[in-house]
Amino acid sequence: MSDPRPSSTDVLIVGAGIAGASVAAALAPHRRVLMVEAEEAPGYHATGRSAAFWHESYGGPGVQPLSAASFDALARPAADFSDKPFLTPRTALTIGRGGAETAAVDAFVAEFRAKGVVVDRMGFDAMAALIPDLRPEWTAAAYEAACSDIDVGALHAAYLRAAKRGGAVLATRARFDGARRVTGGWEVSVGGETLRTELIVDAAGAWADMVAARCGIAPVGIQPYRRTVAQLRLDVPITADLPLIVHVGGDFYFKGAGEGRVWLSPHDETPSEPCDAAPEEWDVAVAIERMQSVVDWPVAAVERKWAGLRSFAPDRLPVFGADPAEPAFIWCAGQGGFGIQTSPAIGALLAAQLGAPAPGGAIGAVDAFAYAPGRFGAH
Repeated sequence: MSDPRPSSTDVLIVGAGIAGASVAAALAPHRRVLMVEAEEAPGYHATGRSAAFWHESYGGPGVQPLSAASFDALARPAADFSDKPFLTPRTALTIGRGGAETAAVDAFVAEFRAKGVVVDRMGFDAMAALIPDLRPEWTAAAYEAACSDIDVGALHAAYLRAAKRGGAVLATRARFDGARRVTGGWEVSVGGETLRTELIVDAAGAWADMVAARCGIAPVGIQPYRRTVAQLRLDVPITADLPLIVHVGGDFYFKGAGEGRVWLSPHDETPSEPCDAAPEEWDVAVAIERMQSVVDWPVAAVERKWAGLRSFAPDRLPVFGADPAEPAFIWCAGQGGFGIQTSPAIGALLAAQLGAPAPGGAIGAVDAFAYAPGRFGAH
């Protein structure tokens, strides 16, 4: 249920998914914070549909510093934030078959080792020991032992609890209608009501550019893409701890999801308008076909299928920080499929720009300037 909406605040955060909630959790003890969420409950869209895992190489070398810096906060959270870790060990294999794909696996290993990622090269025999019924043409893999599943629901709930404990207010069923610049901040329309705020944080995911436009801010080019996931029941006894299997060319991933079950995706990226995404039967069929090109596993049933929107900036790096043309408008967007695993770092780094203390440790060592919206110019 929504808390009563204040008539003024220091920081208005548009969107209460993992992006907005992580910023609110870090910032609320230091500034007055109001989160506004258009849906009945926070986390309905990308956050609530994530098949999230912490996979250090995921998102590429530009995202890796944020993922690496976030690991300790996910694996060993502070006692006042959570009484248990958010990670469950999984392991991951990035695989290829022959020729160019073998060369791509070798390049992958070299690139991420150079960044300090613990990744080992594997051949067929070692791969087959981890992947039952592996087809013989799959002969190359990069193995990451640290890959882990993330309990997204628990992490999101912990951020929301911390934000509330710090004094933040969450308003649901509160559509952001627009804002205009006034002396000392913004006059904002939310669900037919007017309020004042010093700063606006755009954490609206697929709707980020739309929110910017409603504030008179030029877009940075945030593009939503549909991603499909399905849960299969198999006619073979695959164990729940099957590694995350990722194609080096980006054609699929799948992982264990219980005894005799897997989650899989065709790694689709279909451009979409911001919407309540739904899966397409064709994409599920493609995912199954691609999985069965890797392993000889008969499918007994498609038990579930769903889709979500992953949103990317033009350079596919997250965008967080003040807009170069309007410093009272703050971007927190373009987090692709890696927003969950980078949320501790992005939340703390952005909150520090808005009045919270600078984070220490690995998070504090990240160069936040690399992700600032100013890299796109005045857009």
